[in-house]
Amino acid sequence: MAGCGSGLCCRCCPRCCGERESRTPEELTILGETHEEEDEILPRKDYESLDYDRCINDPYLEVLESMDNKKAQRYEAVKWVMVFAIGVCTGLVGLFVDFFVRLFTQLKFQVVQSSVEECTEKGCLALSLLELLGFNLTFVFLASLLVLIQPVAAGSGIPEIKCYLNGVKVPGVVRLRTVVCKAMGVLFSVAGGLFVGKEGPMIHSGAVVGAGLPQFQSVSLRKIQFNFPYFRSDRDKRDFVSAGAAAGVAAAFGAPIGGTLFSLEEGSSFWNQGLTWKVLFCSMAATFTLNFFRSGIQFGSWGSFQLPGLLNFGEFKCSESDKKCHLWTAVDLGFFILMGIVGGLLGATFNCLNKRLAKYRMRNVHPKPKLVRVLESLLVSLTTTVVVFVASMVLGECRQMSSTSHSGNDTVSLQGMSEDVNSSIKTFFCPNETYNDMATLFFNPQESAILQLFHQDGTFSPVTLSLFFLLYFLLSCWTYGISVPSGLFVPSLLCGAAFGRLVANLLKSYIGLDHIYSGTFALIGAAAFLGGVVRMTISLTVILIESTNEITYGLPIMITLMVAKWTGDFFNKGIYDIHVNLRGVPLLEWETEVEMDKLRASDIMEPNLTYVYPHTRIQSLVSILRTTVHHAFPVVTENRGNEREFMKGNQLISNNIKFKKSSILTRAGEQRKRSQSMKSYPSSELRNMCDEHIATEEPPEKEDLLQQMLERRYTPYPNLYPDQSPSEEWTMEERFRPLTFHGLILRSQLVTLLVRGICYSESQSSASQPRLSHAEMSEDYPRYPDIHDLDLTLLNPRMIVDVTPYMNPSPFAVSPNTHVSQVFNLFRTMGLRHLPVVNAVGEIVGIITRHNLTHEFLQARLRQHYQTI
Repeated sequence: MAGCGSGLCCRCCPRCCGERESRTPEELTILGETHEEEDEILPRKDYESLDYDRCINDPYLEVLESMDNKKAQRYEAVKWVMVFAIGVCTGLVGLFVDFFVRLFTQLKFQVVQSSVEECTEKGCLALSLLELLGFNLTFVFLASLLVLIQPVAAGSGIPEIKCYLNGVKVPGVVRLRTVVCKAMGVLFSVAGGLFVGKEGPMIHSGAVVGAGLPQFQSVSLRKIQFNFPYFRSDRDKRDFVSAGAAAGVAAAFGAPIGGTLFSLEEGSSFWNQGLTWKVLFCSMAATFTLNFFRSGIQFGSWGSFQLPGLLNFGEFKCSESDKKCHLWTAVDLGFFILMGIVGGLLGATFNCLNKRLAKYRMRNVHPKPKLVRVLESLLVSLTTTVVVFVASMVLGECRQMSSTSHSGNDTVSLQGMSEDVNSSIKTFFCPNETYNDMATLFFNPQESAILQLFHQDGTFSPVTLSLFFLLYFLLSCWTYGISVPSGLFVPSLLCGAAFGRLVANLLKSYIGLDHIYSGTFALIGAAAFLGGVVRMTISLTVILIESTNEITYGLPIMITLMVAKWTGDFFNKGIYDIHVNLRGVPLLEWETEVEMDKLRASDIMEPNLTYVYPHTRIQSLVSILRTTVHHAFPVVTENRGNEREFMKGNQLISNNIKFKKSSILTRAGEQRKRSQSMKSYPSSELRNMCDEHIATEEPPEKEDLLQQMLERRYTPYPNLYPDQSPSEEWTMEERFRPLTFHGLILRSQLVTLLVRGICYSESQSSASQPRLSHAEMSEDYPRYPDIHDLDLTLLNPRMIVDVTPYMNPSPFAVSPNTHVSQVFNLFRTMGLRHLPVVNAVGEIVGIITRHNLTHEFLQARLRQHYQTI
């Protein structure tokens, strides 16, 4: 009976309206006669999962049958070419950002430095401050405007890419417009003097290149179309995003192995040996592309490969004249562990403050007009500029340029640098033969300031380092999260390097440890603070080792990062995980907690299923798609022949798993949506559907279950009337018959079938239905049409769609008794999106999605489990 649950029901079936008043709310829910907001067309979800599992349907099998060894080798060769192209393009993006950041920064500092030197004598320093403000506010304003064009370009992009690699589709995160706004915006925000870095956005840029380049199409460039049928799936796209993200790390730090480990550690929930080779090859291509062009442009020596990454830490080595000097000793490990503890505490404090700021922005800034975000960015830029100028003028110390500052290990030749460390010393507001230590840190690019802290000795007083650390800590915490592209790696490294140099100065001055190498302590401090903020271990260790070209630093860096992570994890999560949680993204951890094994699949699954029949009417499909937000639907048939074996009293017993009646009441909601006439469907044929009655076939009383299953083994799917809805005469047992599971059909597949009119009429056989090829099914990838936007006036709602050739007949499935840890490992390692729960006789009793495996959901179900006990 189609239409019950609406006003139409009373015209078709007056009897049901007369009995409605005498029924309980529970019975009304069972009969589908309640009006709820679920009847309305539902909005789309913000975050969807990626379809990493292959759909082994008939179109895919046709492709496999037509593929021989030569075609398979050609496909693999094309994939390697794409990986190489991604690495090269990512390196070129890094070259573009680095070139213009250097150009704008040098222009700004040259103008301001000459103005400061002139106004120091004439007493017009206010004019110098206004010039600096003019440069910085202009650059930051341009960066904010670019973020208004593409809001997802704000921030570092690492949380979004981490979500994507974890299997979550974030809207707009890998679009061409995003990488353009990201690359141009980050060069303006860095040149604008904000305490941000360009290395984080490089990871995002590489991921976008990896996602878009193999597709050979873009929404922003609709007129440019190439007939390139390869890689039209989330599986291939996600592999390329992994390679692009690794290439971004490699280009930023000159660390191809570190980039590969970053992609593995921080995101990808699916990994194999073949993917490892491709990601490493892509990272190498990005590193050498950037190195080749930067070395040629800066030194005029093409092919010399002297600049491996955007951030070079230089060469750490002691002076040949100082025989007692060592980079580090076993005694220093104790200090490194203490620095790791302090770095973890500082990182936890940073994350706590930034989380509070992010929540404040979400409540008070983001809901307001977009202009407010631009004003906030300008306010941060104004404050940062004034603090930098005033601190350099008032708080800086004028220190004597001694001869020792130009000899020994203080004049370390930095491999790949175009100028010596000492050439970046600033003499602002200081007399001749002296320099300003605070201005040397503030009035230089952040990379130059890091090199100063790593390779200069005795040039910064403890007071200067303390004040610089405090100011940089607070301002960088305030800056991260505003509406500009901004990285966090370099600010954290610089802040931690100042902390490390402060520790070295104190040890030399008050404990008398003259043998220690200050650059080592600066490096360990940078690692401690960065590890305390981002909580990375393996990949960050390798990145820092590759950036220093010093393998002997491996042990102290690893120990420091582990201690910093353990200390910080005691208080809160890493900064990227915090921002992911604030966005409500269902991110899956690496593994579940031990106590979660007290739960089974039946405890966490969703038992209220929205399903389709193997042969389903267009009217029913459109109704389901328009009134649900599900992205996959089980394909089932009703197991009427054995229903009496499973129905006892008020409980449905199947495979020794009991489901209370109250837990499946809302399955009637699905039946109600199936039966009611669609409000937006433009066909008058639906008005007469409740007049039709389809007789149900009585199941045989006594029939052997095994014999029945053997008979159905090779028979086609029954051609049921798909719009058959619960009749008012149906009992509770008839309403909730066991559902035999046949496969999964995706929303995108159903929409494609409707758009292309793949159906047949009642008078025809399902063999007359047109067939789509695999290329036609994936032609609209990755943006399939939305069911809300389709014009379905030409479709006959009585036509039937045979979904069996296009469904996945063999998806991964679990038993209701499966422990949660097994469910979690299967779901995460195989990159699944939907996991059906099927009992021993092939009936689907629930479905598990990403949301059912998040930490918060499992914790809630575990509390319910304890309450039940």
